[in-house]
Amino acid sequence: MGVYRARDLVRVPGLLSLSRVPLAAAFPFALRRPQAAFAILVAAGLSDIVDGWYARRSGQVTPTGAAIDPLTDKLFVLTVTISLVLGGRLSSIDVLLLSTREIIELPLVLWIAASKRARAIRASHPSANVPGKLATVAQFAAATAALFRRPEVPYLIVATAFVGLFAAATYWRRAIRNARTGARQASS
Repeated sequence: MGVYRARDLVRVPGLLSLSRVPLAAAFPFALRRPQAAFAILVAAGLSDIVDGWYARRSGQVTPTGAAIDPLTDKLFVLTVTISLVLGGRLSSIDVLLLSTREIIELPLVLWIAASKRARAIRASHPSANVPGKLATVAQFAAATAALFRRPEVPYLIVATAFVGLFAAATYWRRAIRNARTGARQASS
């Protein structure tokens, strides 16, 4: 079950996850037109919501999807934040705070990508993470506020960092719990 399969990338959930790659590539070019950049943020956010929902609902949760989804999420967030820094809308400190969840989750994402067993466990325990979704909403709100140069940006960035910290802790807790459960089941 923990094997990567190319065919999983061309199923609806995989294509939705992969759609964030060209959206990430387009974002820096749209930065001068905030409405266009906002449309890209919305499209990426919707693809993130729909890919997981569709995969769970249609029984298409796969190890490939479990690995590719967080990687495309991280790529998109990284591209947006770097673009906002280079566009003078965020500072480097702002980026670190906005990326709290991604920074803390990076070892977990790499572990899932590298470990066949971790992918199998993740694919066999699919579930949305409410704190993770809240962190994503907070990131999108902060990025949108920065995009339109709103005065609320500093408050949204701090709130995003706290929500991101909580979300990352819940992802780690779930991954450790699932790994322990998987290890006990494998030894039985």
